Amino acid sequence: MKLNRLDFIEAGWANDHRLDLIMNRASLIMQEKGISDVKYVMKLLRREFPDAYASLSMRGAGDAPVVLSEAIVADTESEHKNLQKVRSQMQELMRCPVVVRGSLMPDACPVGGGAASMPVGGVVVAENAIIPAAHSSDICCSMFVSFYRQGQDIDSELNVLEQATRFGPGVRSEPVFHEVLDEPVWSNPFLRGLEAKALGHMADQGDGNHFAYLGCMEVTQTLLSRLNEAGYAEMATALLEDVGSSLNVLVTHHGSRGLGSVVYGRGLEAAVKMTARYARGIPEEAAWIYADSSQGQDYWQALQYLSRWTRANHASIHQRFLDGLGQASLWQLGNQHNFVWQRGREYVHGKGATPAWKDDSGRPRLGLIPLNMAEPVLLVLGGDQQEFNSFAPHGAGRNLSRRGILKQYKRRGQLDLKAMDDEMKRTTQGIKVRWYQGQADITETPVGYKPAAKVMEQIETFALASVLAKIEPRGCMMAGRKPAPGEKPLSPKQIRQRQHRAERRRNNQRNWMDDHQEDQW
Repeated sequence: MKLNRLDFIEAGWANDHRLDLIMNRASLIMQEKGISDVKYVMKLLRREFPDAYASLSMRGAGDAPVVLSEAIVADTESEHKNLQKVRSQMQELMRCPVVVRGSLMPDACPVGGGAASMPVGGVVVAENAIIPAAHSSDICCSMFVSFYRQGQDIDSELNVLEQATRFGPGVRSEPVFHEVLDEPVWSNPFLRGLEAKALGHMADQGDGNHFAYLGCMEVTQTLLSRLNEAGYAEMATALLEDVGSSLNVLVTHHGSRGLGSVVYGRGLEAAVKMTARYARGIPEEAAWIYADSSQGQDYWQALQYLSRWTRANHASIHQRFLDGLGQASLWQLGNQHNFVWQRGREYVHGKGATPAWKDDSGRPRLGLIPLNMAEPVLLVLGGDQQEFNSFAPHGAGRNLSRRGILKQYKRRGQLDLKAMDDEMKRTTQGIKVRWYQGQADITETPVGYKPAAKVMEQIETFALASVLAKIEPRGCMMAGRKPAPGEKPLSPKQIRQRQHRAERRRNNQRNWMDDHQEDQW
């Protein structure tokens, strides 16, 4: 039996200058001792070359630092705290031995989990390796847009949209079919047995920050000229008839749903096991799969299928919506912002980062950057800033976690629902918002996100992308939440009573302290 280089790499040997010597030694052992048991040969080699087996570890203080570029500026105290946490997580991830460089986008915000967890708005580039945790469980979270002419009033369009899509946990009760489901991919070990999830989640958007956004966009001669200059003559031609008028727009945002979540779990498990063969002391969130291994090829193919499936999911929702309106799409486009892209032997991971490099034809990539439900969605051309690994932000990002946002509305341990409702009405004035599950989620309103103007300013400052057009908001649909049993907002009288009781308690506390001043040192 003859062993090749890949056999040794997959068995856990470092792919460096020592490997040729080890391979030659293995051939000699097999010839001289007549051994054909590969596992036994590897055991003998580990005794002879212990330093070359599972020899990788997280970079230390004495190792050359990996460049982390930052396209983000912090001004306020909360922004500085946010950036400090984000930077800490990225710097720890940069210690991973397969990572060669990284970047932070203007929308960067920390995530829970381990010290080396990839923050939202982060980019890492790895040599011949895919790091599942760096693209997150929401694989292929992405944007998709359709432009169409004749719409209806916003309430009617939201009614049609509600029938076209689905939000919340679980799957569709009545499946929606798409030809992508018939692709012969289910023997892939990362996709095996997931046909039902692929079907059940088609035309399904989930929850959290996923949305369906109805807007309008002015078609100007400047827009068409810039499209032509950038190499998008076909799109410019499709919109030519509408110069001087406004088109209606549907924008959707979601990922690969439960299908991608299971693939992620399998990928992370495989990464942890593979990394353990090559390295010691690597945290789970930095574990990798070598891209040129057989497992790496299987995982890569599974990711490509998730990309096709997610685009089909978007397209299904858009087609159902347009059919409900009796309209046709003039143009459609989309982009991913949670994914892995290959550039030669490098694998570029974006977790909440919009690709902004040039495509294979040399054109700057078109992309969509949402800000919040009450602000425009930006139609952009990528700036291809290599200093920042040619990415742009994927949205506005947060300075506070969801829990931190809710904490601002707590009164003696209970949420002040009236104050929350007032703030949501104020920040979404002028648009129609519909919560699919019945109750609003304040953490997904503009209250929950960084100021849109500041994010747009930093996009321009760092030349990450140039804005072609703004899709102005008309209405938005998100999952929201199911109402709690008996949930009702506080009445104005109840709010006043609580305020009076709190004031009495403060006065009593002050009086007690005045009476006992002499007891204190």
